[in-house]
Amino acid sequence: MQIQVKTDSHIKGSTRLIHEVETVVERALHRFGDRVTRVDVHLSDQNSGDKSGDDDKRCVMEARLARHQPITVSHRSASWEQAVEGAADTLQETLTRIVTRKQTLFKRRARAQASLAAGDSLLERDATVIDYEGS
Repeated sequence: MQIQVKTDSHIKGSTRLIHEVETVVERALHRFGDRVTRVDVHLSDQNSGDKSGDDDKRCVMEARLARHQPITVSHRSASWEQAVEGAADTLQETLTRIVTRKQTLFKRRARAQASLAAGDSLLERDATVIDYEGS
């Protein structure tokens, strides 16, 4: 999984910040393995650098899954650490829901195909019995 961290002009994109963001994202999304190919993380200060207030730090995460449209989530908080944690949690929940739905759909299709295959063998057997009785 490739992780790209981008900041606006009000947040200094230090190596420490990038490392901490990557650690949070990897911890939150490790169970998805190779399904997530890339995560873009955008950090911004909504009120600029000279003011502070509640929910003025924003983190937007965009995850790219193999064979899926990108998934985007965001979280606002008083600190960038809380914003990153919140966005990572939301992204983890969203990906879990998407993967679970996909697995459920796959299982339903497999059961339907197995049911059709079983039905085909019964039809073949019934056709053989009818041909035998008709001869």
